[in-house]
Amino acid sequence: MTLAIDKLDRTEAIARLNDRARQGLDRQAGVVFTTNLLNKFSDGAHANDIIAQARIMKAMRRCTFSKDSPERDLSIFEVDGHRIMMKIDYYDPTLEWGSEDPTDASKTRRIITIMAPEDN
Repeated sequence: MTLAIDKLDRTEAIARLNDRARQGLDRQAGVVFTTNLLNKFSDGAHANDIIAQARIMKAMRRCTFSKDSPERDLSIFEVDGHRIMMKIDYYDPTLEWGSEDPTDASKTRRIITIMAPEDN
């Protein structure tokens, strides 16, 4: 029974850190938009790209998660009828390798990738 509880605690710890990253509260987290997705919302002008990113970020911060994503690291949501996929990956502080322990914020940098589903 202890092993199951530990796994639940670990999953919830990761989920909470992911929530902080999505909400913009993790200053070490990075956000990447695919070009294909931005092309659906912007004409490529710098100012329009920023506006598109802000609109998508607002929707991403309010997205919901299925039971298949207990760590709250993967979601699909919509903006203006376009499906958008959000995925969080865990890296070491130098962004060279995967994180050894995603529950330890001091050893993990979260990178949020926001893309069209076909970009996956």
